[in-house]
Amino acid sequence: MTAELARFGKVLCYVVRDGRLLVFRHRDYPEAGVQVPAGTLRPDEPPEDGAVRETEEETGRRGFRIIAKAGMFEYEFRDTFNGVERHELHERHVFHLAPPPDLPESWSHLAEEGNGDFWFEFSWMPITAELALAGEQHAYLDRFALK
Repeated sequence: MTAELARFGKVLCYVVRDGRLLVFRHRDYPEAGVQVPAGTLRPDEPPEDGAVRETEEETGRRGFRIIAKAGMFEYEFRDTFNGVERHELHERHVFHLAPPPDLPESWSHLAEEGNGDFWFEFSWMPITAELALAGEQHAYLDRFALK
């Protein structure tokens, strides 16, 4: 009999401007791949609040606004980081967000994460059918119209 996986509420944030998606790379961990702002919900935190909070924490910028909730899906997460293996079930709430008007084309931000501080390098990528993000983060890009 297999032990039940720990469940976590997560947010996945698609920030869109002019048909492009805000993405980042980990400066010091290129193997982590291209990602979008995302993270874990706090206890009793509404997913909408968590989406804005996570986006602001990871980008170091303020003024993001939710346009719509795209949906929710479950994702079985497996990873080993710094010798620690994780196998969890993530309930991912997916949001489409508008950026503040003053976001640059690219920037770096030192984000304080639960498992350390990481340099995130942000840029914009065209949204295409071929766009693949780490950890299946692109799962909802083709399920709703991005403006």
